[in-house]
Amino acid sequence: MVRFVPFVLAALAGLLQALSLAWPGNGQPQWWLQLLTLAGFVALLQRAGGWRRGAALGWTFATAWLGATFWWLFISMHVYGGLASPLAAAAVLLLAAFLALYYALAAGLWRAAAGRPWRDGVLFALLWLGAELLRNTLFTGFPWGAGGYAHVDGPLAPLAPWIGVYGIGAVAAWLAWLLAALAGRRAQGRGRYWIALAATAGLLAACNVHTAKAPAAASAGPRLQVALLQGNIPQDEKFEGGTGVPVALEWYGQRLRDTGTQLVVAPETAIPLLPAQLPEGYLEGLRDAFAQGPRAALVGIPLGSFDEGYTNSVIGFRPGAGGAVYRYHKHHLVPFGEFIPPLFKWFTRMMNIPLGDFNRGDVGQPSFEWAGQRLAPNICYEDLFGEELGARFADPATAPTIFVNVSNIAWFGDSVAIDQHLQISRMRALEFGRPMIRATNTGATVIIDRFGRVTHALPRHTRGVLLGEVEGGTAFTPYSRWVSRVGLAPLWGLALAAALVAGWAGRRRPQP
Repeated sequence: MVRFVPFVLAALAGLLQALSLAWPGNGQPQWWLQLLTLAGFVALLQRAGGWRRGAALGWTFATAWLGATFWWLFISMHVYGGLASPLAAAAVLLLAAFLALYYALAAGLWRAAAGRPWRDGVLFALLWLGAELLRNTLFTGFPWGAGGYAHVDGPLAPLAPWIGVYGIGAVAAWLAWLLAALAGRRAQGRGRYWIALAATAGLLAACNVHTAKAPAAASAGPRLQVALLQGNIPQDEKFEGGTGVPVALEWYGQRLRDTGTQLVVAPETAIPLLPAQLPEGYLEGLRDAFAQGPRAALVGIPLGSFDEGYTNSVIGFRPGAGGAVYRYHKHHLVPFGEFIPPLFKWFTRMMNIPLGDFNRGDVGQPSFEWAGQRLAPNICYEDLFGEELGARFADPATAPTIFVNVSNIAWFGDSVAIDQHLQISRMRALEFGRPMIRATNTGATVIIDRFGRVTHALPRHTRGVLLGEVEGGTAFTPYSRWVSRVGLAPLWGLALAAALVAGWAGRRRPQP
């Protein structure tokens, strides 16, 4: 039984790691808990007997962490998709277990190479970074719940405009190793460890001071008056012709026509029908409502047809466009929800998910220009992929001044997914120095300023219109400059170098 105690502790640490991303009840990230739980895992890893046991501990920790982070996928598959509850629970567990293999690889490599204290900390941070990048990239990527998101309000937040969420995650991993090392008996009598701790505390304190002063920065430019629509259409009625569809068409249509702000934004698939399925003249009426005057709109709608294929899109109406309609098509699609991976049609046939196989848009599509702003739409979880949003900053003359996220998180009920997604959007605002306005079906419909602060918010799971002003950003952060040119290649290079060093050191060191 004693042999299994470390695995139980690793699973417990993983569960607490998930809670650090958005604490149940208030939805706030807990940066200190993320550091402590990862440090607890590192302490267990330091005591593992060899690379195989280290890899098993890493897999256990990550499976618990990821499963507890996106457990709400069960709601979409079972409650709204109609999949039997045992199969839905198994699907979530299998997804978490599969993604946890990346962290098992990182932990096994580190355990095989560990032995030199100063090198060990850097190796652990960079190998953990590599695991996060693998999860972000392979098999279309599902980086939801990356450890760096716990630090959107913490002392590491000022690093976001420099190294992004994955860089923050690597720094947090190094700090976790340092905490674990300081807790060891051999470290307590060594002055260099305490010097490292004092230097780290000084760095965190300096970051805190920077965070406190940041909002006093100079004005970024003109303000835009916005109205963000939240229809609160129940997911089990949203695509039903006798209930949700007519309510959505009437409510969103009326608010789009009557709201008097400079910009009106309706959420993902606010109009839940393809254009050919809409009542005659519906879209034309919306276009005519914005053909003149000082108003414009961005509206979520599926475009295309069942014969030629369809896209999850945003259309834009504005005066002076000569009848032309702006279009943005979602690029990063959700597996199983928006496209069917090869060999998995049998799985999706077991669920009732309408419009479940979309075509993909391009990376770096043009922004919607209006009232002196360049508005860059992104749909649902596309804002997880900062490197893809960063592609729009390659040309300073066309770089966005405001991000616009339209989402429908009703698929996941009244769960912590809403809070987790809010922290993700806030991190993008910090990375790029750009505000993020979010129009959603059930929440969180908010305005986030360029410092990552929520300035306006609607109560969740209510029907209403959020009115406010947003100030566009014009300055370029270091992160926006390098990620627009080379993507995440510098971080990949560091992670790969660490893997090579760990592999070389592991081969030279006899393993138990």
